[in-house]
Amino acid sequence: EYPLHRHVSGFTSSLRTSSAEAFLPTSVDLANGLHRPHQKPAILRKISAAQQLSASEVVTHLGQTVVLASGTLSVLLHCEAVGNPKPTISWAKNGEEVKYNDRMLLQPDDSLQILAPVEADVGFYACNASNALGSDTVSIAVTLAGKPLIKASRATVINTELPAVTFDIGSTVKTIQRANVTINCQVAGVPEAEVTWFKNKVKLSSAHHLHQGLLLIPNVSLSDQGLYSCKAANLHGEVTESSQLLVLEPPRPLPYLEDLTAVLSSAGTSTRSVLTSPSGTKITVSPGSSALIGCAVDGHPTPNITWLYSGEPVNLQHHLLAAGRILQILNVSDAPDGEFSCLAQNEAGSLTQKTSLAIQEYRWSVDKLMACSASCGHKGVQLPQLRCLLDGAEVNISHCKEKPKPTLQPIACNRRDCPSRWMVTSWSSCTRSCGGGIQMRRVTCQRLTAKGSSVPVSNDACAQVSKRPMDTQNCNRQPCVEWVASSWGQCNGPCIGPRLAVQHRQIFCQTKDGTSVSSDQCSALPRPLSTQNCWTDVCGVHWRVSLWTVCTATCGSYGFQSRHVDCVHVRTNKPVLEHHCSWRPRPANWQRCNITPCENGTLLRGREVVWHKGRKE
Repeated sequence: EYPLHRHVSGFTSSLRTSSAEAFLPTSVDLANGLHRPHQKPAILRKISAAQQLSASEVVTHLGQTVVLASGTLSVLLHCEAVGNPKPTISWAKNGEEVKYNDRMLLQPDDSLQILAPVEADVGFYACNASNALGSDTVSIAVTLAGKPLIKASRATVINTELPAVTFDIGSTVKTIQRANVTINCQVAGVPEAEVTWFKNKVKLSSAHHLHQGLLLIPNVSLSDQGLYSCKAANLHGEVTESSQLLVLEPPRPLPYLEDLTAVLSSAGTSTRSVLTSPSGTKITVSPGSSALIGCAVDGHPTPNITWLYSGEPVNLQHHLLAAGRILQILNVSDAPDGEFSCLAQNEAGSLTQKTSLAIQEYRWSVDKLMACSASCGHKGVQLPQLRCLLDGAEVNISHCKEKPKPTLQPIACNRRDCPSRWMVTSWSSCTRSCGGGIQMRRVTCQRLTAKGSSVPVSNDACAQVSKRPMDTQNCNRQPCVEWVASSWGQCNGPCIGPRLAVQHRQIFCQTKDGTSVSSDQCSALPRPLSTQNCWTDVCGVHWRVSLWTVCTATCGSYGFQSRHVDCVHVRTNKPVLEHHCSWRPRPANWQRCNITPCENGTLLRGREVVWHKGRKE
């Protein structure tokens, strides 16, 4: 259907993998040996179609697509490059250096010839021209019968610092967060293959950054991790290549460590704990005690942690807990003042956090007084403030709990007459339970003296200080409500027993004047029943059964018999609908019978054939 060496439109530009300087000006005469300036290598791109010298030989320049057919005996790939110094030409297939043999030949003009091409020769061939100034690379695709082909790589790419990374599909990529990742899916095929992208086998929508076989994942985060697949398809078939994207996160400090809390609760109250930090923290412990030092870090993959003491591996008595994230020093007296540090490392980087260890004594202090307990009157006292100090700084009082507490002597303070103030009694009970009532209390103006007595004074003395409190207030203003029930309905509900059915009525909540209100307003009152059992002749029914029919067999395992089962009225004995009898289980209308082995007999179509002494009766 298609020419043997049809060029795929637009494919040449997608194959170019690096830029090079412009070619030499046409005015330069190379044949006459004129001086040539230094120049980076540049491979000549020829846009003409591949030449078919014969039915079995194909000659093409880079930038084309070669379609192998069953009669192809030779493929010659030309690579012409300019540059000064003269470039060195090398060939690679699918990213790996071509190994020349009796079928894969490097010609004197640096062309690559493939003799008797087979399916294993299918792939992307790249010509690389290099000199001291740089290099240039151009690829050509060799496909089998026009089937789609994807240029794949099996490399592992690790990016820990660059803001952007580009790689061929098929690679395994590990990159830091917030980098811009571009996956290149270079395809070939005749006719041109259509490219479709997937993430974790789910097709990516057009909203993603897709362009000419490139997938751009900007500002990657952990949610972008997954398996990205590129599928190339045309009418000759399809092929898929995938890349695993792993997002790296360098170790970073965390504000807490859950494992430390759990270990601390089981280690006992005398064990001190501290978290390391990049800027350094400090832990002060008593002589002979133990200490827990936590390294709260996160990262992807999970960082490995190494503990150091004063820059050297820890050689004290210690335990490593919680997968190495907690260092337990068994006896701090073995460690003079020094610095502990944890080194967290993963593929994305490293982080060092540290803490300083100091051995100090805690002591009680009573050199400050607490605030006075009253601003006036006769009960004001001050107590010395009991504080726990460590090296002159106040710390949590629990650190001194094992030390004997000093005796605290209260000191009188603010023993003077209080300003006049309003005194109120408790509110009385409401005069009504609903519909609006009144509560009352007594309000007086008094003054508390320094001797503790309360002296009544005029209301004017208190009015100058604050407004007089109310001595009456409204209460229980909610309307008076009650439950009201309608008449009972007919006794025609479902039968629940012999002559027994159910009848219903409606229940309303309303005010005393007959206004209907929400049922919630009557929720405090006992609610009348809305259903009750009742007697009705309609439910005077029962199941009536006939006699069993004759069993269909006298022996064997297939005999059965049946009977009629009807729901009938007790008084009239007339059949009624079966649901009236549903309050009792329905009797069975068939059953197996005569389930016994047949002796020297055979049951045939309901007849028993008995054999006696070799004859049939």
